[in-house]
Amino acid sequence: MNNENVALSGGAMRMSRRWFASLAAALLACAAGTASAQPRTLAPVKVSPHVYYFHGHTGMADPANQGFMSNAGFVVTPDGVVVFDALGTPALGEAMVSAIRRITAQPIRRVIVSHYHADHFYGLQAFKAVGAEVWAHENGRQYLSSDIAPSRLAQRKADLKPWVDEKTRLVPADRWLHFDAGKTIAFTLGGVRFRVLDMSAAHSPDDIMLAVDDDKMLFAGDLFFTGRIPFVGEADSKVWLGALDDMLKIAPQVVVPGHGEASRAPLKDLELTRSYLLFLRRAMGEAVADMVPFEEAYQKADWKPFASYPAFVQANRINAYQTYLLMERESLLAK
Repeated sequence: MNNENVALSGGAMRMSRRWFASLAAALLACAAGTASAQPRTLAPVKVSPHVYYFHGHTGMADPANQGFMSNAGFVVTPDGVVVFDALGTPALGEAMVSAIRRITAQPIRRVIVSHYHADHFYGLQAFKAVGAEVWAHENGRQYLSSDIAPSRLAQRKADLKPWVDEKTRLVPADRWLHFDAGKTIAFTLGGVRFRVLDMSAAHSPDDIMLAVDDDKMLFAGDLFFTGRIPFVGEADSKVWLGALDDMLKIAPQVVVPGHGEASRAPLKDLELTRSYLLFLRRAMGEAVADMVPFEEAYQKADWKPFASYPAFVQANRINAYQTYLLMERESLLAK
């Protein structure tokens, strides 16, 4: 072999190595993409004799967590399963159904929706596919018929692709719950006693909670956050604070919040949500009373007690702004 052939052979070898390295990198990237697109397996956590829950991540919904950033749960009775919330994508709803099947062969009878926010009900179509009946507060119809619902769906399709896509449907309730003055709808399944509690117009227009009386436990939805800053948005924080007081009157031994770990010390764990709402109202209320513009008020407020909690960066500014607007409305109504 002459020098020219050796040089060509060496060059070809170098090109071959580079080609194989590129191919290997492409295959690894493809494999990683395929792995990330695999639906997650959910592991239910047992919190009482009949009750399990799914603990979502603490951050905001994104492709990395596949939209799994809220909680949901289920109650196993001798005559069937009652589910509370359906998580934030159809794939997560399917993962819930699979997880429930690993615990019990009892049919999934009913899904109770805490409120019609995307991270709590986008999984409903998986439960409808297995014959479950959906219950929700009658005020939820307003959301589904609004312009916000399709806009939010479009946003989720962009932000949570492929977990929310063209096949994702916004599922209405089979039974829209109307609450009389008592604000409670009681039912029994398999000898287990339940109460659906009306907490509407606090975090959202259609808030409900579910008490499992025989287990002395409560599914609180987004009225209760543990270990992280709540998302306040356009909530009425005054009504919300009253709902927290009503929650404690139920005296549950364990509470599953909408976000965060289950609480076995509700009075203590409730304090973060309560103190944060009170601080928002005080700081923004004083600014409104003194006619201080929002930007200036936001910069002056001492956020240090809350700044280290998960979701602070993502949620705090919008929480403060919406509370500022709320305090303006309350100020006008008081005149």
